[in-house]
Amino acid sequence: MPAEGGKTDMERIGLFSEMEYITVGDKYVSQFNRPFNEAASKNKQMLPGGSKEMSDLQAGYFDPHFVRIFEGEGYINLNQVRRRDMMEAAKKNLGKAFLPSSGEKTPCGLGSYYGTIGGPVPFFSAQSKTREKYKAPGKNLYTNPGKKGTGYGYANITIGKQFSHSADFYDAAKLKYKKANEEHHRLLKGAPFKLNLHPRDYFDANPYFSEESLPPIKKEEKKKTISNTFKPSSPGKKPGGMKAGTFDPYPSHSADPYVAKLANISGKDDKIFHPPSGPKSRPVESIMTLNVRRALNSKNYKTSSVPSY
Repeated sequence: MPAEGGKTDMERIGLFSEMEYITVGDKYVSQFNRPFNEAASKNKQMLPGGSKEMSDLQAGYFDPHFVRIFEGEGYINLNQVRRRDMMEAAKKNLGKAFLPSSGEKTPCGLGSYYGTIGGPVPFFSAQSKTREKYKAPGKNLYTNPGKKGTGYGYANITIGKQFSHSADFYDAAKLKYKKANEEHHRLLKGAPFKLNLHPRDYFDANPYFSEESLPPIKKEEKKKTISNTFKPSSPGKKPGGMKAGTFDPYPSHSADPYVAKLANISGKDDKIFHPPSGPKSRPVESIMTLNVRRALNSKNYKTSSVPSY
């Protein structure tokens, strides 16, 4: 519709005409059934003639005939080129070529210096050198010849003197131990001390078990009831110079000589106190071993199964 001012919408936007719709009237084709390359299924396609194998024939190459690399070049003689290069190289020499005066000299035998540059070396000369006058060493140590014998059963064949014979009793060690044991028992006083603290296996089966005998049953004593309160007959007496306030009369004086009292000497029958030496160590079995012994013994070791821990 024309807008205000007499211009259409297309003229107002600036387009010459409205864009055409390309797919108007086309059949619906699903994207799943659409071919990947539509041009490959229409019109004629390129048909190659197959692969060619490499051979000496012309059919194995792309060109229809053999082509030379250089066409119309002149013939070159390689020997002539080589001589020309040698002549140019000889012009660069300043003088004539070095020629030795004579040929190589060959040696005439082993040890000969003929043909060498330096000649003979004095260090390798076979001529004997001057030596100092020989001085003979001193005489060797003269000793008496060794004594014959192996040492077993032969006397006076060693370096030192022969050992003197000393008597040795047959039961010397036994007699010595017997004397030491008698001396030990003589110094002992009283019977041997026995410690009654033998360790046991962990905990007792009966915690209320006791080796000591039970004490006798105590009888309850009936308390005597006092009916009347105690009243003294008269007030207490006051102490005086004659000790009148005591219950008992003053004790009579007894003579006591000033003599130091001797200490009581213990007799042979008196027991001697020996302090305990502490608990003695003994091998203790582990809990695992105790459990194995209780579960596995000589009676059921054939029928019992291995316990799992």
